[in-house]
Order: sequence, then C-alpha cells, then structure tokens
Amino acid sequence: MYTLPKIERFNQNVLSKYHVYNSVFITLPFDAIDNTGVMLPLFAEVCDNGYKNNWTPEQIINFFSEKYLDNATEQDKIDLMFRFIQYIERQIVLFDAIEDAAFAVINNLEGRGSLRDIKEKTEAKNKREELISFLEEFKVRTVLTAHPTQFYPGSVLGIITDLTQAIRQNDLVQIKQLLAQLGKTPFFKKEKPSPFDEAVSLIWYLENVFYQTVGDMVQYMQKNLYGGNVIENSIISLGFWPGGDRDGNPFVTTEITLKVADRLRTSILKCYYFDIRKLRRKLTFTGVENIIVELESKLYRSVFYSEGEIFISHQELKIQLLKIKDILINNHQSLYLDYVDALIQKVNNFGFHFASLDIRQNSRIHSKVFDDIVNYLGKDSAIDFPKNYNELDEASKIDALLSVNKTITPDNFEDEITKLTLESILAIQTIQKNNGELGCNRYIISNNESALDVMEAFSLFKLCGWENPTVDIVPLFESVDDLQNAHHILEQLYTNEIYKKHLESRKNKQTVMLGFSDGTKDGGYLMANWSIFKAKETITQMSRKYGIKVIFFDGRGGPPARGGGKTHKFYASLGSTIENQEIQLTVQGQTISSNFGTLDSCRLNLENLLSAGVTNEIFNKDENNLTVTEKQTMQKLAELGYQKYIDFKNHPKFVPYLEQMSTLRFYAKTNIGSRPAKRNADEKLNFSDLRAIPFVGSWSQLKQNVPGFYGVGTALKYFEDNNRWEEVQSLYDNSLFFKTLLENSMMSLAKSFFPLTSYMKDDKDFGDFWQIIYDEFLETKRLLLKIAGHKELMENYPDGKASIEIREQIVRPLLTIQQYALSQLRKGKIENEVLKEVYEKLVVRSLFGNTNASRNSA
Repeated sequence: MYTLPKIERFNQNVLSKYHVYNSVFITLPFDAIDNTGVMLPLFAEVCDNGYKNNWTPEQIINFFSEKYLDNATEQDKIDLMFRFIQYIERQIVLFDAIEDAAFAVINNLEGRGSLRDIKEKTEAKNKREELISFLEEFKVRTVLTAHPTQFYPGSVLGIITDLTQAIRQNDLVQIKQLLAQLGKTPFFKKEKPSPFDEAVSLIWYLENVFYQTVGDMVQYMQKNLYGGNVIENSIISLGFWPGGDRDGNPFVTTEITLKVADRLRTSILKCYYFDIRKLRRKLTFTGVENIIVELESKLYRSVFYSEGEIFISHQELKIQLLKIKDILINNHQSLYLDYVDALIQKVNNFGFHFASLDIRQNSRIHSKVFDDIVNYLGKDSAIDFPKNYNELDEASKIDALLSVNKTITPDNFEDEITKLTLESILAIQTIQKNNGELGCNRYIISNNESALDVMEAFSLFKLCGWENPTVDIVPLFESVDDLQNAHHILEQLYTNEIYKKHLESRKNKQTVMLGFSDGTKDGGYLMANWSIFKAKETITQMSRKYGIKVIFFDGRGGPPARGGGKTHKFYASLGSTIENQEIQLTVQGQTISSNFGTLDSCRLNLENLLSAGVTNEIFNKDENNLTVTEKQTMQKLAELGYQKYIDFKNHPKFVPYLEQMSTLRFYAKTNIGSRPAKRNADEKLNFSDLRAIPFVGSWSQLKQNVPGFYGVGTALKYFEDNNRWEEVQSLYDNSLFFKTLLENSMMSLAKSFFPLTSYMKDDKDFGDFWQIIYDEFLETKRLLLKIAGHKELMENYPDGKASIEIREQIVRPLLTIQQYALSQLRKGKIENEVLKEVYEKLVVRSLFGNTNASRNSA
C-alpha cells in the first residue's frame, strides 16, 4: 500500500481542514462582535501587502482604518484590535486541535525511534540480551515544570482536548458547538496562578496522558522484550517542579509543597482505583473477587473519604495484585492476566508518588541562610565552631560545617527565608514518609558555583538531624564559567570522605543538572551548547575516574534558544565519551502540550527519547564520537560565536533596546505564572537577574529570535573567509550533534520575521542596533543554507516548515497590533492614563497568542 509523503498528509489532514473549520469559525455570531470575522481576513491581507511594501505597523493600521472603517476614532480602532486578538487566539487553538487530531496520521508511530523499531533492530542484530541488560539500569525521566511559556487556562485546555476528539471523528455539529464555546471562554486570567494552581494544571497531564502512555509502553516491553516477566526498573519515570521549585518564587511555601505532594499521591491512587474498578468487572472468579473488592474499597476510602489518611500501603497493593496474578495463572488459565500485569507495572512505576517532586533553591539564597546559621552557631559556646568562619578558605569552611554536632530547627531563627529553607528539609522527610522515598528525594541548587554550595546544602540535612539523608544533592551549572569548572567542583566532592560516604549510600550515583536557558542568555547559542557538551565529557571523565556513575539532568526549554528543538536527536548524537545512564530533562510550557499533550504525541516523544538512549549504547556506541580535529573546529566556532555575542551583549544599546523596543517589561503584567519575571525586586533592570524565559520570549515577540542564531553566521563566515569551509562542511556531514545544532538554529531563523520591525532601522536611537541584528540574521541564513545544501530553511522538514508558516501567518496581524501599541506608547505623548493602560493591555494580550502559536518550537 502506497503511503503519501508527510507533507501531503499534512496538507490533507491539517491545512485543508483548518481552512474549512476556520471558515465555519469566523461566521459564528459572538456577543458584540458583529462583523469581526469578515474584517479579520481583510486586515491579514493588508498586513501581508503592507510588509511587502515596507510599511510600518502604524501605517498598516491607519491604511486599514481609512479603507475599511468609516471615520473611525482611535477608540473604534482599539475596540476592533481587541476583537481581532480574541479571534486570532482562538484560531491558534483551532489549529492546535487539528494538528493534534492528525498526529498519528502524519507521524508514523511504529516507525524509526518507536519501541517496535527497537525490538526489530535488536532481534535483527541478535542483541536482545544486551538490550535487556541495558534496560535494567537505563531510565528516561521527563520533569514537568510550570515555567510560563504557555498561557491557556484549564478551561481552554479542556476545549482543545474535546475539539481534538471531535475533529478526529469529523463531528461537525460538535465542532461547531465547541468553536462557539471557545468564542465565549476567556483566555486570560485576572489573577496570577498560585504554585498549587500550576501543579493542578500539570497533574491533569499526569492523570490523562502520562499514566496511560507510560503504562502501555512498559507493558509492551514486558510482553515483547521481557517474555512476560515483571520489569523491576522504572524505565520511564516522571519528575515534578510546581510546588517544589523555590528558586526566585516567594509564593512556594512549605504548606504548598506538602499540599502538592498530597495531591500527587491522591491522583495516582485515583488512577489505580479506576483501573481496579475496570478489573473488578472482569475478575469475577472464585478466589480473586474478594481480593479485588477489598482493594477497590481501600483505594476508594483513601481517595474520596480521606483527609490525608491512607487505608492501603504501596507494599500491600503490590502483594495483593501479585496474589491475584498467581491465582489467575494457577486456577483460571491466565484469563485477563494482561490487565493485571499492566496494573502491576504501573504500581511498580508510579508507586504512591506518581511523579518525584524536586526541591530547588538558589545558591545566593543559601548564602544568606548560612550567614544566619553561622551567626547562630558562633553564639553557641557548647560547640566548637570557628568564630572566623567567613574568613576561612573553601575547604576549611566545608570541614567546619561537617564537624558540627548540633541539631537546629526553623524555630531557632527569625528570618523568614532561613525558616522556609529549613522547613523544606523537614518537608522532604514528611513526603517520603507519606509517598515513599521517590516522592521527594532531590535537592537542586541553582547557580551552583562551588563545592561549598553543594556541601552547604548537604550540611543542612545534617543540621536538621537527618543523619543519613535519602536525598540526592544536585548542583545546577548554568553559566559558561561554571560549566567549564564543573568537573573540578565534582572532584572536590568525590574526594571528600563524608560526601563520598553519602554517595555510597546513594549507589555511587551523582546527578548533575546543566542549564541550557541561562547558558544561552549568558554566552550565546553556539557557546552554550558546546560548553554543555564539553562539560558532560569532562564530568563523565572525572566521575569514571572515581567510580561514580554520573547522571545528567538537562534544563531544556521549549525553543532552540532554551535548549529545545529536536531534543531526541541531541541524545542520539552524544557518543560514548558522555555518560548515558539516564536521559533526564525538563519539559515546560507549550512543550508539554505539543510533545506530551495527547496519547499519540506523548508516546512518540517518550519512545524517541528511549530509542535515543538505546541507539547510543547498543547500536552506535562509538559512531558519534567527535575526532580531535572536529572538536577543534567546534571549539573555534564556539569561541567566534561567543565573542560576537558578548560584543553584542556589551553594546550600550543592548539592555535599553530590550526595555524600550520589546515586550520585556510587560511580562511582569501577565498573570501567566506564579513567580516574578526577575529574581530581584529592584526597579532597575539587572541583566544577570533577568529570567531566561522573558529574555528569550521578548526576542520571539519581536520575531528576531536572537538567542537561537546570533553569532552562528559570524562563526561560519570566518571559515568561509579563511578557505577552511571544508572543515565545517565535514563537521556538518559527519556529526549528528553539530547537524542537530544547526538544524535547530534554522528553526529559529524560520520563525523570525524582520519586516515586522524594519521600521526600527530609521529610529535615531536604535536604528544601528537593529541593523546589527538583521545583518547577523542574513549572514546566518545564507551560510546555514550553504552548509545544508538547501534553497529554503527547514526544507528537509517540510511538514514542520508548513506548520510554522501557517502559525506565523495566523499571528502576523496579532504582532502588527502589538507593534502598533508599542509604537504609540513609545511616543510618550499619551497624557490620558486610561488610553495608556489600554495600549499596554493590547501589548499583553497579543503576547499570549504569539507565544501559544509557537508550540511547535519544541
């Protein structure tokens, strides 16, 4: 049977359906909207033609007003712009739902990178035993974070789910009703969500997508790879940050941390309860019926009739399910055994925790906390604590901390931050008691710059009276300097006798987190990615030297500028010089809904990640190792790109440009996330305190995507100008790592649109600065097309390219409105405070839709 090319499947199942359903949508009558649906296509056409003729957004809006609106006042124009925003936001939702509905048709779920593909390759190459041995240790962990890169409230997410189902079934009546519901449902929140609200939103994905998908995948492996034997290793596990991520979020309290952990436990027990109910209808045989009735009763009481009390333990649930399994095998010809096996695997996998809640805090906060603790210990004459602690060198400070034989409590201190930090240690103990050790067993230190940062965190557990903490201390290295020094820091830890003993109790495993987002913000695209690659190599080498199995946890975001893009390709490209014990990565914002939001997309992406680890270890173990020459070329490229980016970042107009010409200052006005846009509360913008998400997002709103390409063109041009092009061409042709890096940069370029802001080139303050960005964009585009041998960006991903083009087309009017409002605010002549607020609201509302439309950046 002939299968249509991917782009044709996309055109048939996405593009044509979008045009049909959008034509239905724009004819629906909404309150006080009248002829907006008729006007929007006309406005979109004016935008397209205007940019082709080098018009400014202001000229486009004024031309449209004069041609299609009858003597419109500024207020009339503003009212229509708000109605356009409402329509465009919903067009994006419609397109999301259509793409989700067509996912399985466009993507081959049984093709390359699938579990079936792994099974068949393994059998063909006679490597089944090797694969099983590998899977007994290997893990994939996706960690859900609430970083605000998607702005849909829960009600809209529910509509997307229902709309996707209706589109899949071609139910036009239902689609029309849901589009009408969509038109009347608010898209923005009047108040910021609390960290608990964020947790509840993400737990929806755990219950409705991950639970079934992971269960199905593990059962497939059990039946097809393990010969029906129970898999003890949690090959696919889940992590969770909302409620535990305290870094820069004053709203994460101990109460919220415990509340989130309780909600995670209740949610997984609810999932087990519903599975048990289904089983009860099947297991009506002698010997098993009583057991299943009792399990159902205990789970029901634990979920629906409990204020925290659990009426069944994890161990009891497992034992009873195994007892049912034995009875089915011995007495009932294994009838319905598959269903019982599937539940046993889920119980093994998810325990009573569902997802492991990570606690994260910034080393700068720890420093303040330790000033308080050191001051307290210094006043205690009963202990021998050095009075000159702050003047000691790092090694002496570590020795002093580890030698303290005293227990402290939050009540010993008045400072709120110190109290909360100590309470978080006690909260971990409580969660482990209620949800099991996997409920919360990692403490992550952001902005980790030294071994002392790790040992301070470790000593907190000792000071709180936890003699042998069942917790992993995870340093997070983010800046270029910290990444380069990371292996030396780890050597200090590995050679410290007390910490070494702690690692022995943790099976000699050390988790290390590496941050892509801040690395890109700090050092530019090439240097950030290369620094992380090198850090992984040097950390692997150092860890192997000391017999420690290092596990890398990657802080990857949505777009390539935050470490996203074709993520599984990165993991498949790393080679044997980088430890591959586990693949762990953060998943955030629109990446959750686009890559893991439906059963099909979640399965494809989890299987691709698993396949990347297997491929690297079993099939291509040494194939992706870079040669010395290739590393030298990569190093030179990174240095050139870094220098270009640093010069750009040090430009006197860099911060003013972001403040005055972008949407940066408006991120704080959006009720999209529980944490502030900056780590400090100062009025003045301090670049180092700026979070990576508003930084990257501001460039995206400008359609300039600087963090995803800046410096790449300059670096490549050096090789072209010096007759060394074959070096970078060879690197591209032979290195999957480098190829993936550049392909992701191409995606950033494909989502840029400089005509939107070309009016800035005439600005007396920022014209030259805009030109610098545009010149680098053009050079990068030219040289990426040259190295790939392409005529157009992303031509080897035609369906992805088409998706981006449609999304960009949908949001172009939105961005025009945003730029118009920004230009009006910049004029500084708005004496009417009400009008000023209205323009600001236009900027913020248009910010939502543009970000939501970028979901396929992951």
